[in-house]
Parts: sequence; C-alpha cells; structure tokens
Amino acid sequence: MKIAIASGKGGTGKTTLATNLAAYLSDKRDIILADLDVEEPNSGLFIRAGKIFEEIKYKMIPGWVEEDCTFCGICQNVCNFNAILNLGNQILVYPELCHSCYACSELCPKGALPMKHQRMGVLSHYRNGNINFVESHLDIGQEQSVPLIEQTLKYIDSICRKDSIVILDSPPGTSCPVIEATKDADMVILVTEPTPFGLHDLKLAVETMMTIGKDFVVVVNRYGTGNADVEEYCRGNNIRIIASIPDSRQVAELYSRGELAYDKIDDFRRSLDRIKEAIPGN
Repeated sequence: MKIAIASGKGGTGKTTLATNLAAYLSDKRDIILADLDVEEPNSGLFIRAGKIFEEIKYKMIPGWVEEDCTFCGICQNVCNFNAILNLGNQILVYPELCHSCYACSELCPKGALPMKHQRMGVLSHYRNGNINFVESHLDIGQEQSVPLIEQTLKYIDSICRKDSIVILDSPPGTSCPVIEATKDADMVILVTEPTPFGLHDLKLAVETMMTIGKDFVVVVNRYGTGNADVEEYCRGNNIRIIASIPDSRQVAELYSRGELAYDKIDDFRRSLDRIKEAIPGN
C-alpha cells in the first residue's frame, strides 16, 4: 500500500502529517517513510533513526566524442528538450536540459554521443524499529528533481515487503515532481488549509490528480481557522474529507522543536485514527 501525501502549495502540513502518520502506524505495521521533496527534504528532522545505507545517485548525460562525429545533425533533430546544439564544427550538450532519454546516443550513426554518469544527489536509508526512512538530497546546482525521485522510488520498491505501508512525503505544487511522486500511489491524500490560498491550490491539486487518474481524498489541516469554503468546495464536487486536524499552537511548538505530536495531543491522534480508518485494507 503506497500512500502519497501531497498538496497544491507548500506549508499546508504535508510533512507534519506524513511523519506523524508513519510513527503512529509503525506501532503495529512495517512502515516505509520516504521524503520525495528532494530539493529541500525535512522529514528527517522528526524521525530519530540510525543510517544503514547511503548511495550517490547519478543520471545519464551524453558526452560528445569529437573525433567520431560527422556533424550530421541527427542528435539535434531527435532531441525534444533542446539539450543538443549542432554548430557545424562543434556539438554542445546542455546537461540541465537533458532528460536522459538516450535518443541522441542511440540514434547517432557513429556512436559519437556515449552516455556518461553525472552525479545528481545522495540517497540515505535510516531505520528505527518498524520505520524505514528514506530520503534523497538533490545536489546544489542540479536543475531536475524528477530523475532523483524516480530512482528513490525504485529503491523503495527494492526494500518494500508485501505487508509494508509506504508513505510518500511528496513535493509541493502540481508540476512534474509531484506527478512522478504520486503516479504509482494507491491512495493520494491532499492536505489543505481553510484559507483562500489553501482552496485555490487545492483546486489545482484536484485537477492534477483527476488528469492523471488518481484516487484522492482530502485532509483539512489547521481546522477552525479561516472559513468553510474548502468544505463547501469538497461537498459540491463529491470530494471526501477524511479528517480535519484542529488548529493548535501546541502542534506548532512541537513542530518547531522537531518533535512529533501524535503521542502528545489527543485531538491530533484522533484525527490520525480517522485517517487510518480510511486506508484500504488497514
């Protein structure tokens, strides 16, 4: 069971929910928590665990071999991402634009663009009891997070047991990283807040999930602030709200100290009870 926790905007409480839900469910189940916000992962601030594995991750980028090149222009023509430029006497490769599709390398008649490894980040695996925590950090200067998210998900599949629950702390927004993080999830939980900004970005997230055909539910965080527009929107569009987490200064104080709230605040734990009941087969 893979549960992706996503939202249309940052700061709604994805990490708060992901880390607390993982710790809460780990009392009785084997849990894999993965921080897929590889540009700025922070779930590790709340999970106390020992590192058991670390690996540098690479993406494949074409490297130009000048002496083998005939400047036929096929590489530039087949690249859909404008990562190859044929100047007639030189081939320029732009790694920031390359999507590692291998088209230029495979279709070059002279083999003048062999694919080479380029470091993009580091994957780390931690363990504490029933929690396996996996996070990846994108190197500074790297433009694309999707390849690192993809490799992180492959690593998770390699360590996942049949009875494991996988909780994916997704990147914010509705762009390619979010789609990569949620595309194979069995259940997507969209976290929002009862504010105009929260509603605006929830609509974007809902549209994204519907476009890629994912089942989703909603959790309203900081319930009791703002207004009821989010609830009215969900009712009007037959979107299921599985839990509303009350606004709490104590939760914010615990968060600021890097502490979990599920075992300290009864209202918060009751919200997790309702979320647990909504997880199929749990």
